[in-house]
Amino acid sequence: MLYGASNTIWTVGGGKGGVGKSFVSSGLAICLSKMGKSVTLVDLDLGGANLHTCLGIKIPPLSISDLLVGRATYVKQLMTETENPHLSFIGEYNDSLKIANINSSERNRIKQALRSIPSRYVIVDLGAGTSESTIDFFNMADRKLVVATPEPTSVENLYRFLKTAFYTTLLDTQIDKNVHDVINTAMSSRSDLGIQTPRDLVNYLNLNYPDIGRAIQAMIGDYKINLIINQTRTKSDIELGYGIKSVCHKYFGFEANYLGNIDHDNA
Repeated sequence: MLYGASNTIWTVGGGKGGVGKSFVSSGLAICLSKMGKSVTLVDLDLGGANLHTCLGIKIPPLSISDLLVGRATYVKQLMTETENPHLSFIGEYNDSLKIANINSSERNRIKQALRSIPSRYVIVDLGAGTSESTIDFFNMADRKLVVATPEPTSVENLYRFLKTAFYTTLLDTQIDKNVHDVINTAMSSRSDLGIQTPRDLVNYLNLNYPDIGRAIQAMIGDYKINLIINQTRTKSDIELGYGIKSVCHKYFGFEANYLGNIDHDNA
């Protein structure tokens, strides 16, 4: 756990918008708070924040942006109490043209702030896609959750999201420039090294950089994600989660824990 804090951070991400990440994030936070756990729900959909609407509250007076520009000094200044006991909220304004394109130093400030939140659980709702900020925040979590719907576009974008998140983790842990170049090449769909999947990458590194290959193989064993399939209507929709779990094991080499499904509801 980073920075030695005592909270547990759960990030909720996914490749496509509209799959229910905010629904899952807010539902988890409310559920945990009703169990008597102290929870802070954080909206990190930078540039498209609207989680306050899910909670039925007004935009808080201070946001993540205020921490970055110096209008707030401590993360506790950003926390707004909700009508749910034990549940607080940290929002975002979307009022800065640069908030969706923050640099690594600003991302680190936000990560340090998340670790200093004085709640047992911190649930972080992320934006869709594979931006550098989104992937960085996703990978910092103690528990990583991804949400998808039983639609081809959602599944395709989920695969791209997981591939980017995983390769970024590898890049962040390697200092060998040659290995960096190999990973960057592997991330391209037009790789000329014959690397199509993370498993192919490990095989390539084992052959050409045995020590690094073994280290990465060990790290893959520690990389885990949790999957939720939302808006299911049929048995095949539900079974999609097991298919994605199998793909993660076969082609990525890491484990996906299929938490379950949420049925479609017209309401």
